[in-house]
Amino acid sequence: MDTIRRVDYYYTTAPDKPGEGARVLGVFRDAGVNLLAFHAFPSARRTQLDFVPQDGAAFVAAAKAARIKLSKPKAVFHFEGDDRVGAMAGILGKLAAAGINATASEAVCTTSGRFAGLLWVEPRDVKKAAEALGAY
Repeated sequence: MDTIRRVDYYYTTAPDKPGEGARVLGVFRDAGVNLLAFHAFPSARRTQLDFVPQDGAAFVAAAKAARIKLSKPKAVFHFEGDDRVGAMAGILGKLAAAGINATASEAVCTTSGRFAGLLWVEPRDVKKAAEALGAY
């Protein structure tokens, strides 16, 4: 059975150069902040770093102490389950049946037979998506 939950994510930007991701991630490691997910990609000659913290308050406090400017919290769906053929098709199919567009998604599987990922929808669709996905 898949577990799908609505969680908060935050983002910041950093210079697009070697070592910046390690530097920023090191701040949270040193503060003992665990991340459920991390995603980075180029954006306007910089790099956008997306964080899904396990403990939002601890994450924000660590960022503030390190003077890392964060976005306000935004909604994303974090999912995980036993890997199988078509796992993502099933999740995206639930959204499609509810008439909701996924604006972005990513998923990975492990060699131990599990999969997990993130799924973004428009802010106006978060509540409806949570219902369609059975998210908590």
